[in-house]
Amino acid sequence: MKVCVVGTGYVGLTTSVSLAFLGHDTTCVDLDKQKIDTLRAGHCPIYEPHLEALLEQALPHLTFTTDYAVGVADADVVFIAVQTPQLDNGNPDLQYLRSAAESVAQHLRGDFTVVVNKSTVPIGSGNWVDAILREAYERHHGHRPNGQFAVASNPEFLREGTALADTLYPDRIVIGSDSQASLDVLNQLYRPILNQSFTPPTVLPRPAGIGAVPLISTDLASAELIKYAANAFLALKISYINEIAAIAGKVGADIREVARGTGLDARIGPRFLNPGIGWGGSCFGKDTAALIATASEYHLPMPIVTAARDVNHRQRTKVIDRLLDELHIIKGRKIGILGLAFKPDTDDLRDSPAIDIANLLLERGARITLHDPVAADRFRREQPTLAEHLTNRVDDVFDDADAIVVATEWAHYRDLDWAKFAPTMRSPLVLDGRHCLNADRLTELGYRYLTMTAPAIPPRSDTQ
Repeated sequence: MKVCVVGTGYVGLTTSVSLAFLGHDTTCVDLDKQKIDTLRAGHCPIYEPHLEALLEQALPHLTFTTDYAVGVADADVVFIAVQTPQLDNGNPDLQYLRSAAESVAQHLRGDFTVVVNKSTVPIGSGNWVDAILREAYERHHGHRPNGQFAVASNPEFLREGTALADTLYPDRIVIGSDSQASLDVLNQLYRPILNQSFTPPTVLPRPAGIGAVPLISTDLASAELIKYAANAFLALKISYINEIAAIAGKVGADIREVARGTGLDARIGPRFLNPGIGWGGSCFGKDTAALIATASEYHLPMPIVTAARDVNHRQRTKVIDRLLDELHIIKGRKIGILGLAFKPDTDDLRDSPAIDIANLLLERGARITLHDPVAADRFRREQPTLAEHLTNRVDDVFDDADAIVVATEWAHYRDLDWAKFAPTMRSPLVLDGRHCLNADRLTELGYRYLTMTAPAIPPRSDTQ
């Protein structure tokens, strides 16, 4: 099929490369000429494991352009995957979606095109985009569209760091439209994934035991709400386990064992029961805010989702409290932060807990040193006021430090030669904000090991 994807961010680029790998002729449209030039050269403007390798394999079926006419005119399917950043009132900013829809309408030429909302948008946006398309089409072409397009919703459920696997081997595919013809086209488009009939890429083998992928084919509003309901529920799980972690710290329970014992219940599941400094990124914060904002339009409070957001925000300030418990005074102390991306295997810094923690420490008068093995260059561009505290050497983070905060669970940090760093610190204190380190090993090496809730574990006596 002929596919056009508008937007080359995480969602748009992953979708484009995956569909092209499956054999669909795919055109990516983005107004950022620098990004398009980078992609034409076979390089990715974002970090995502295996994406650049798959891009190279998919290039015969990929076109990159800044011209809507090249991608839209003959497309069977047009995905709109532009950014929808959060406004101050919690609603997403839809200006880029409106602009993209108007541009798509101007260049529609085929007999029938499915225009798909791939961006996460408020419930009812499918109807709104349909109206924009019709108005723009009539204004540009001089006549009303006569069944030339229909709008569909196809929400994404991608996790940065595993976005390609989530695309090619998904838990489910959700499509929504009030047009049966649109649903039929999307069913055909995704058939290789639904049937798992494609030859998997060498860099990303098919997981053992995967069978046919479930397809949820429904109406527009239901598809849009599925996205928000799913992300809000995952955010709830993380905030919930952090509330339980607070109790565990008071009663002397091991929160990792509590999470494991809870997650083995098939009705609950182990995923997203990860205690620590909480969630960040572009999805959970924005989607929970948008869900609350949409509900308020119908005079519906959402106390559970609101509480999940409040708990998550408090986790960031708790880092300061935990350091105060051990250091008593932060002013003038040197604090190192390991990890700036909101999660490992991505360079995405949006709503990263590490950035809030860094700013809170500076407000308290601390001296900070920051490090990330992948996101450093992006951090310098996007956080210029904090960039002066960034180092490319992990050694600098430890040197003369009063404490280290692990904010991102990069494997790089788990595999450090921790033995050589303890003697270089003024106070060998490690706050493991992600419960990703081996407490026994660190205390044997002379560190005081601290988590978000439990009392600090002192160094083993034979190491003092």
